[in-house]
This record gives sequence, structure tokens and C-alpha cells, in this order.
Amino acid sequence: MDFGVKMQGGEPGSTVKVSESEGKPEGLAPAVTPNKNSSSSCGGGISNSSSSSSSSSRGGSAKGWQYSDHMENVYGYLMKYTNLVTGWQYRFFVLNNEAGLLEYFVNEQSRNQKPRGTLQLAGAVISPSDEDSHTFTVNAASGEQYKLRATDAKERQHWVSRLQICTQHHTEAIGKMMSHAEGQQRDLIRRIECLPASGHLSSLDQDLLMLKATSMATMNCLNDCFHILQLQHASHQKGSLPSGTTIEWLEPKIPLSNHYKNGADPPFATEQSKPVAVPEDQSVAESGLLTREPEEVNADDEVEDTCDNKEDDLGAVEEQRSVILHLLSQLKLGMDLTRVVLPTFILEKRSLLEMYADFMSHPDLFIAITNGATAEDRMIRFVEYYLTSFHEGRKGAIAKKPYNPIIGEIFHCSWRVPKSDVASSVTSNSSTQAVTNHAPLSEEALSQVGPDCHTVRFVAEQVSHHPPVSGFYAECAERKMCVNAHVWTKSKFLGMSIGVTMVGEGILSLLEHGEEYTFSLPCAYARSILTVPWVELGGKVSVNCAKTGYSASITFHTKPFYGGKVHRVTGEVKHNLTNTVVCRVQGEWNSVLEFTYSNGETKNVDLTKLAVTKKRVRPLEKQDPFESRRLWKDVTDSLRELEIDKATEHKRTLEERQRTEERHRTEAGTPWKTKYFIKEGDGWVYHKPLWKIIPTTQPAE
Repeated sequence: MDFGVKMQGGEPGSTVKVSESEGKPEGLAPAVTPNKNSSSSCGGGISNSSSSSSSSSRGGSAKGWQYSDHMENVYGYLMKYTNLVTGWQYRFFVLNNEAGLLEYFVNEQSRNQKPRGTLQLAGAVISPSDEDSHTFTVNAASGEQYKLRATDAKERQHWVSRLQICTQHHTEAIGKMMSHAEGQQRDLIRRIECLPASGHLSSLDQDLLMLKATSMATMNCLNDCFHILQLQHASHQKGSLPSGTTIEWLEPKIPLSNHYKNGADPPFATEQSKPVAVPEDQSVAESGLLTREPEEVNADDEVEDTCDNKEDDLGAVEEQRSVILHLLSQLKLGMDLTRVVLPTFILEKRSLLEMYADFMSHPDLFIAITNGATAEDRMIRFVEYYLTSFHEGRKGAIAKKPYNPIIGEIFHCSWRVPKSDVASSVTSNSSTQAVTNHAPLSEEALSQVGPDCHTVRFVAEQVSHHPPVSGFYAECAERKMCVNAHVWTKSKFLGMSIGVTMVGEGILSLLEHGEEYTFSLPCAYARSILTVPWVELGGKVSVNCAKTGYSASITFHTKPFYGGKVHRVTGEVKHNLTNTVVCRVQGEWNSVLEFTYSNGETKNVDLTKLAVTKKRVRPLEKQDPFESRRLWKDVTDSLRELEIDKATEHKRTLEERQRTEERHRTEAGTPWKTKYFIKEGDGWVYHKPLWKIIPTTQPAE
């Protein structure tokens, strides 16, 4: 069978013979570039109408090239890498310059049919391969990639040059459209801001503020995406980026405090704002409290927590809608919110350090990990505990933000768990059902300290201000187990939502078994911040035990744009040496989880019915001045009484005191000294962990 590769002008070109049995060319024709002003030779050379543009593109100058009617489509056979099974296959490719598309077909005869595949070239990166002189890749902005191979180096250069010219043209076209759209958006903002501050239609009208905020967020998103594409192109033209380099979202070019318009007072401040005067003697005296030696908390001083700060009210958010809209209209997509002090009314009535403690609200499941009879059982128990910890960590359905801990802030608490409530060494549906549905502990049981109860102690400290890093540590000395973690919270403005990345890791140590479990934390997102904000978790996390060879991979799924469930989580526990999956889990991290084991048994855990053990804390009068609850007492009390202005003033005083103390330390050249945690490498470790006190045993299983 003969496949005649024809010129777009209708003249026949080189002939490619295809085997009837295999359906692929026996002789590969060069790519064809139609040229109305030249002969119909298919020798693979670049036509005269495009040679100057090609040369200009390779020279790196965009000004010398312009799209013209003479730049027509290119087509011909190339080899395309499909997968490991089928490998390389011949396909007929068409470069559609006008549409900015690279299409391919099974063969030339099927060209009039729907393409087997299509890549948008706007924003794409065309890269010759280092493997050989024939191969190159087309990396689309969507993430899709074609790995292609020409007949020789000359043919590859022909395709690469034409693809790069087409890509450059359509990428620049996006830039022109972006400039036009930005001009229209600026005109819209200007017209809104020229309206009077009051009246029937004012510049502070909620609908207009909504339009202003959403249009700003949309343009920022598109503009930053386009800039990332430009950076990718620049990096490939100048050479590959160094290993490990990533392209981040752009940071704001305009100081936030100077970017307020509409004649309104800013509802939030930045770190660069003028500090409030704080008496130096008060600042120095109180900062001295932070440099004392670690304090041993007396368990007899702790009482069952009676504080109930449920976050189920929407009134403040509804009343402050205009403030939120105004704030959003000034933020830039991808902005790091670490240095932005958000409005007080969106805050929870607890510190971030206390929120970490609330992740330990099922201490019976935590202690049960070390009761596992085998390494497999212990890994599964850890995953079960890990997935049940996030539900209680959130207070209410509305997405509010805990207080940002100030440097040196600490939080102490403990839990007492009757030994009868801790699961035995046998994992079964019945045992878990007992754990799931047991009644809350009585006050008499909780007041008991003795051989019938386990005690879990917890301490957290804010060890760094910029970046904001928290360290926390929990232990059950009787069961010879402890967990140490450090977390750096990175907040980003994402348009109509806020994303928080939890950078860091934790290590659970089971000293009775000589095992360490390393784990990471998912990202958190506050969605729908213009209406009723809600929280979801997202991302992949891992749990690994190097000694036993068991690992777990857990995925927190964010809700798709269309349809789909919220709060979905899936995961599996695997034995790495045999690549055997021993447990799978699916469900919702704040509702019901279903565990399926390798023996076919299943178990459901209803998190809404899972009993919560209340933590024990010292009364405020016995707390250190920099313990979270005592430190934020005035802010919390004001929020509870819905006195937002008072809460804002108290919060601002705390934050300005922190800045003043930091300024004094900088001027004096005095480094910050932590109280409970010591920096080791990139992490932070509790100063007196169990593994330094209790020797690790190496039991034989």
C-alpha cells in the first residue's frame, strides 16, 4: 500500500510505503512544510517563507518574527512513544499553526477523521532530548507530554524549530489577550472606586465589592499562570533548571498597607505597620519569662477541661462580609499570608498549639498502637489512629483560623485513660466496636491516678516566628511510647480560598518494639470564603517504618469542581519487601471510615460516635504567663462576648509586643532561646524525650 504524502497545495510529495500486515511505514518521509512560493520538493529543508522566522526564534529575539499567511501547516510521520508494552509506534502528525495545535493520526489516510490525540501548543515547552539526535519531547501546559522521534537529526531540527515558532506565537497571543483583559479589569475597578461612598449605588455596595474581588482574583490567577509559563520557556531556552528548583507563585509587588482604596480604613495590618508603643520594662520583663529553664508540670495541678469553645456561629461572618470582600480585592493570588494579620472575627477561640493537642483527643487509640502483636498490626493501628485524629481537631463546620502562636508560646495538657478502654493485642471488629462506642469517662474515673489508668502528657511550643514553626511532643511513659513533631504552616491566598501547607514531619517511637514511624501531614483549605467558609484536607501523606518494612500511603481527596464527595480519604498499608497490601481504607475523614484487611474482614469506624477524652489543663492562675490560654485570655473572652473591636485591640497588643521584643533581640544581637525544644538539623526535638531516658528494647517477633 502506498501512502502519498502530499503538499497542502495539492502537489504529490515523497511516497511512504506501509506494510499491509503491520500498518507502519517502511520508509519514513521527511516532514512537509507547504510553500506556495517554492518547489514541491520534500527534502526536509525549511521553506524560504519561514526561514527568517525560524532563525529569529533560535536567536532568542521575539521582535524579529511575525505570523504571516506564508507560515503554513507542517505534517509527516514521526515515531511516538506509547508505553512500556507497545513501545514506539509510527503516527502521522500535523502541526496546525493557525489553531496552535499538534495533532496525530494512526496514518495519513485517517487524517480526515477525528485525531487520536491533540496538544495545545500555547505555553508548551519543546525540548530536544539528550538520549540521541533523533528524539524530542513536547510538554504541554496541561501536563500532557508527547515523546517523539524523527528519522534523523535534520528532521528533528525541522520539527523542533516549527513547533517552537508556533508555540512562541500562540503564547505571545495569550499575553496580548491578557493585557487587553487587564486593561478592561482596571477600568472596571476605576469605575467602581469613582462611585460615591454612600447613596443608592456606592463604592462599598456588597455586590460591587464581590465583583471587584472576584475579578481581581481571576486576573491574578491568569496572570500568574501566564508568568509561570514564561519562566518555564526562559529556563528551557537558557538550559535546564538546577535539580530541585521549583517555580513558585509570584509574591505581591505592592505593599499591602499602601494598596487600600475606596476610602475605607484597612481592617488588617501588615508586619511593616507602625508598631504600637510598648513599655520597654514590660517587654523585657515578660520576655525574661521565656528564657527560664523547662518547667515540670505537676499532674496534681491539672483538672478536667471544662472550656467549650464551639465555633458554630455565622453572625460575625455575615456582618463583616464587606470587610472580607474589601480584603480579598487587595490580596494577590499566591500571596504568603504569614505577614498578613487577618481580621479578628474569623478567628477560633483557641491557639494553633491547642489545636495540635486536640488531634490527640483519642488517647486510647494512641496507646493501643503499641499493643499490636505484630509489626503489621501496629502499622494498621497507627493508620487507624492517624485518620481518626483530624475530626476532633476541627471545631464546628465553619472554617475559622486559630490564633497564630507568638514565639515562646507554650501549651501543656494531659489525658488519663483507664486501661480497660485500651484495645488489646487482638484486632477485631468486636474490639474496635467497643472502642468506638464506649461511654464517656466519669469524673470519678478521670480523677483516679494509679495503676488503673494510663497518662498521656503533651507539650507544644512556638519555636520560631519567621518562618512560623511549632514543635509538639506527647508521651505515655508507662507504655514506653512517644511522638515528636515539628510543623511549619505556610498559608497562601488562592483566590476564593486559602491554602495551608503543613511542612514538617513527625516520628512515633515505640520503645518496647524498637520501632520508629515517620509521618507527614496533609494540606488544609478554607473554601468558599465569600459565603459560608468550610474546611477540607488535601494531598498525599506517607507513614514509614524502616525497621519493619511496612509503609502506608494515604490520600486526602479535595472535592472536584463538578460533583464528587467532600472529605474523601483513601489509603493502603503495604509490606514493602513483598509488595503486599495488608489493609485498605476508604471513607470520609470526618464521618465513617471503612477498613478492609488482607483476610477479607472489614471494619467501620463512625467518627461522629467515637468517644472523646477531655484533656486536663492547669487553671489559668497556675499557668505560665506564656501558656496559650492565659496569653490569649483577653482575646478569647472578647470573642466569646462578640466584642470584636476589643478582641482586635488585645490581639494587636500581643503581636506588637512580639515585634518589639524581636527588635530588641536584633539590636542586642541576642539569639532566641527556646524552652522545651532543641533544633537538630532541619527539625526540632523535645529536650527530654523518652528515648533518651528509657532504653530501647529489641524484642524478637
